[in-house]
Amino acid sequence: MQPERAILLVGNPNAGKSTLFNKLARGHARVGNWHGVTVGELRGKAKRGALFGYTICDLPGIYSMDSLSMEEKYTRGVLLENPRAPIVFVSEYATLDRSLPLFLSLAKGRKCALVLTKKRLFVRTGGKLDASVLARRLGVSVVEAEGKGARALAAEISAALRVPCGEVRGELEGIFVPPREGLSRADRLLLCGWFSVPLFVLLLGLAFFVTFARGMPGDLMKGGVEALFSDVLAPCFEGLPPVARSFFQSGLCASLGSVLCFLPQISLLFLFLTLLDESGFLSRLAYLTDGFFARLGLNGRAVFSLVMGFGCTAAAVLTTRGLDDKRIQRRTILCLPYIPCSAKLPVFLTLAASFFPEPFLAVVLLYALGVGISVCVALFLRETRPPFLMELAPLKLPDPVFVAKSLCFQVKQFIIKVGTVILAFFLASWLLSSFDFSFHLVGAEESMLAAVCGWLKWLFAPIGMADWRIAYAALSGLVAKENIAGALAMFYGGFPYGAKSAFAFAVFVLTCSPCVSAVSSTAREVGWKRALLYAAVQTGTALLLSYAAYFALVMPALALPIGAALVCAIVLLRKNHETLSGFGRRRLKKLHR
Repeated sequence: MQPERAILLVGNPNAGKSTLFNKLARGHARVGNWHGVTVGELRGKAKRGALFGYTICDLPGIYSMDSLSMEEKYTRGVLLENPRAPIVFVSEYATLDRSLPLFLSLAKGRKCALVLTKKRLFVRTGGKLDASVLARRLGVSVVEAEGKGARALAAEISAALRVPCGEVRGELEGIFVPPREGLSRADRLLLCGWFSVPLFVLLLGLAFFVTFARGMPGDLMKGGVEALFSDVLAPCFEGLPPVARSFFQSGLCASLGSVLCFLPQISLLFLFLTLLDESGFLSRLAYLTDGFFARLGLNGRAVFSLVMGFGCTAAAVLTTRGLDDKRIQRRTILCLPYIPCSAKLPVFLTLAASFFPEPFLAVVLLYALGVGISVCVALFLRETRPPFLMELAPLKLPDPVFVAKSLCFQVKQFIIKVGTVILAFFLASWLLSSFDFSFHLVGAEESMLAAVCGWLKWLFAPIGMADWRIAYAALSGLVAKENIAGALAMFYGGFPYGAKSAFAFAVFVLTCSPCVSAVSSTAREVGWKRALLYAAVQTGTALLLSYAAYFALVMPALALPIGAALVCAIVLLRKNHETLSGFGRRRLKKLHR
C-alpha cells in the first residue's frame, strides 16, 4: 500500500463505513444494520470527484487500540503498519462521545477527517450537536454525510484532508446533547422472547410458503423460466445436425434451464434475508438466543453467520471473523455446511418431487433437518465460551432503494456464476458424456465419462443407485452445488429413482462438504490443512448418513436401532473428545508451571 495514495476508513462497528466506501469507490461491499458486517479489508479506487485515483480502504470496525476480537486486531495491524496514511474516521452522531477517544488517539500526527452519519435518527431521539462548533472545538474538519451525494462527499473529504489538523482536543461539554436513553415500545416488544422468537418462526414460514408453495409467486415464476427454456428455446434447435442439436438442447437448455429456473425463488430468499438484516431485527434475535447458543458453546453473535448461511456458506464463513474467540469461530465454521445454502435449493426441489407431493413441505423438512444436524454438531463440539458482548443496531424501516440494489447485486452474482463456472462445467460434462475417445457421438454409457467414472457407481450402490452418473452428479456438487441439478437434468431430465433413494440422496447433499469457494473461505480462516480435513470428514459422514437414512426407510424396524446407534456413537465420541481436551489442558497447565 502506498500511504500517500490510500485513505483508511476507520470507526466503530455499524457506523456507516461500508456505505461510505460504496459511495466513494462505487463498490459493492456488504452493508447491514448489525455489528461486524465488514470482516476484512476492502479496497477500491475512487472513481469520481476530488478523490479520483485514491485507494479507499474499508477496515473492520474497532472500538479501541486494545484489540479484542479478530477483526479489531486486523484493523489495529493495518493502522500500525501504515502510520502516514490519512484517516477518514466515521462515527454516528449518537455514539460520538464514545468513539471520540479512539479518534483522538488516531488523529495525532496524521491527516484526518471526521465524518458523522445517521443524523436524522440522532435528532429524532432528542440529540443535539453543531458540527461547525465541533470542528472548531476539536481542531479538525467535520463532514456530515447524510443526504449528500458521492461527489459532494468526495470534495468535502478531500478538502478536509488537505488542511493539517490543529491541536486536537476532546472537549464536548456544552455542545453535545446525547439522544434519549431507554427502549422504545417496539424495542421492548422485540426484546421479549415470547414475542420475537415466534415472530421469527412465523416470518420464516411465510417466506418459505411464498417462495415454494404451489401457486405462490416463487412457484409461478419458476414455472415461467422452465417454460422459456423447454418450450421456447429448446425447439429452436430441432433442425440442426445431431451434434449441434445435442449441444444446444442437452448441453445448454437442459442444464442451464434446470438451474436458472430457481433464480426467482433464490431471489425471494435473499430478499427476506436482506429485510431481516436491514430492519435491526437480526441483532435482537442474537440477543434473545444467546442463552440457547451458550448451551451449544457458541454465543448470540453466531446468529449472524448462521442466518447468512441460508444465503451463501462462503460469505457466512468470512463473517465468523466478527466472533470474539478463535475456538468459537472454528465451531461455527464446522456448523455452517449443514445450514442449507441457496445453491442447494435447486437440488432439493429437483429431488423433492420424488418423495413428497408438496415441495413446500419437503423443503421445510430438509431445512429443518439441516438446522437440527448443525445443532447436534455444536453440541458435540461444545466447550466453555467467553462472555457475550454486542450492541443492538437501531430499528428502522429498510430503505427500498438499498434493498433493490442489494437484491440486484445478488441476482447478478448468481447469473455470473451460472454463466461462467457452472456453464463451463456443464459443457465439459456434455462433451465427455457424448463422445468416446475417438470423438464419435455415442450414448452416455459408451462415453469417455462412463469409462473414467465407472468405479464411482459403488459409492451410491447401498442406497439403490449403482449408477456412475448419480455419483458423478453428487461429486460435481463439491465444485458447486448447482452442478448437481444441472447434471441430473442433462443425464436424465429429472431424478429417475424412487422416493427412498431420493431422500437418502438429499441427505447426502445436505450434509456433504460445501462448495470449493466455501472450502477456500474456510482455509483463509483456519488454514488449508484444517479446511481439507473438515471437507473430507463431512463428505465421508454424509455418505454414512445417506446409507443410514436409506436403510431406515427400506426397513422401518431398523430405524430405532439405527438412531440409537448414532446417538450412542455421538455420546462416546463426545466423551472421548472431552477426555482428550481435558488431557491437553492438564498438560498445558503442567508445562506452564
